[in-house]
Amino acid sequence: MELLNREVCRVGLTAIDPSASSLPLEVNTRPGLSQIQWVAILEHDVLPHDKARDLIYNACYAYQAHPIDARRLDILLDSALGMASLHEAPPIPTLSCPDDDYHMVGESPVMQQLYRTIHKVAAAEAPVLITGESGTGKELTAHAIHAHSSRRHGPFNVVNCGALPSGLIQSELFGHEKGAFTGANQRKIGIIESSQGGTLFLDEIGDLPLDMQVNLLRFLENLKVFRVGGLQEIPVDVRVLAATHVNLEKAVDKGEFREDLYHRLNVLQVRTPALREHPEDIEPLARFFFQKFSAEKPSRVRGFSRDCTVVIRQHPWPGNIRELVNRVRRSMVMCEHRLITPSDMGLERRHRLSRDTDTLQQVRDMAESDAIRAALARNKHKVLHAARELGISRVTLYRLLEKHCIDKNGGSDDGETHDPSTSRFVQLTST
Repeated sequence: MELLNREVCRVGLTAIDPSASSLPLEVNTRPGLSQIQWVAILEHDVLPHDKARDLIYNACYAYQAHPIDARRLDILLDSALGMASLHEAPPIPTLSCPDDDYHMVGESPVMQQLYRTIHKVAAAEAPVLITGESGTGKELTAHAIHAHSSRRHGPFNVVNCGALPSGLIQSELFGHEKGAFTGANQRKIGIIESSQGGTLFLDEIGDLPLDMQVNLLRFLENLKVFRVGGLQEIPVDVRVLAATHVNLEKAVDKGEFREDLYHRLNVLQVRTPALREHPEDIEPLARFFFQKFSAEKPSRVRGFSRDCTVVIRQHPWPGNIRELVNRVRRSMVMCEHRLITPSDMGLERRHRLSRDTDTLQQVRDMAESDAIRAALARNKHKVLHAARELGISRVTLYRLLEKHCIDKNGGSDDGETHDPSTSRFVQLTST
């Protein structure tokens, strides 16, 4: 264990006895050790025991029984090292925020636009409205804005406007004085006031009751709070970020949200993209979550099968990143093989043949469409690179894109590459 603190080891040699049902506890619980290719040495009398055989099959690359042939064992270890090198996935494009509890993953053009927008609004002091579907990381985007702003050393307080108790919203947000109402036995500082010098994030702002919208509007106009039962207004230096998954413009038209508050909050706007809008980031995100939760998985699970990576790129992900996290984490626990399959994640191929649509031409068209979509995703929607991978000309690929009604999604067709050093912000995931 001390050696592994200093050096990276990709192959391990372990002895297994008849009573063993798992590798040593340190191996199963220590992050990263489960990725080692293990070679087992054992006595012949170990093999008849079911637990030992299951352990060798699930956790080891190979085994050798006594008497040990040193030359053969050396070949096994060398082969295991070669397999470990093949198994190594390309590095996940990850950057850390100043707060190490947050990471940013992804390099797609769609996310590049988000990075630039976050970078711009982080340098300002005006209110920001963050929009996007549920599960796209609006709170984490808000945290990125705070973490890269001049207020990063101040507090970052989150208020879920839809979860506040209706009778206590005023007190929770603005605080109260002792004796202001029954049960107010002491002065309470509200969430807004406790955000002094930092950032206040109002999540699901569309769920805030109309009567409280008036009070919030007054605060945004003069940046002063009035505690319940208080006699004077208290100035607060705080920046307000708000988020919603509903269309506030439609809510204004229906009279469910104040128009003046909407315009006060919507000075700057950031939209978090749905996961289906940047499919090339899905595989790096899945690998990131796999590594993040590696301590929870059985030692035999090593990663995702090739079929699984194709299927996760094709899945529409209606629950966005939140759904991806849940499916990856569940599959790591339930997987009974070395590699996670689509069924482990509860996913099936998007195109399934039926008795009414199983002509040979339809089978060919579906396979051709799937291959093109997967090649585009792997090559970040660069048409020239995808054509080279498929072994066809760029003109032919354009013709096939038109035939299958596939949008190249803004990918460059001239082979240009994007400089990853410009990626300052990426989809956030909290540890």
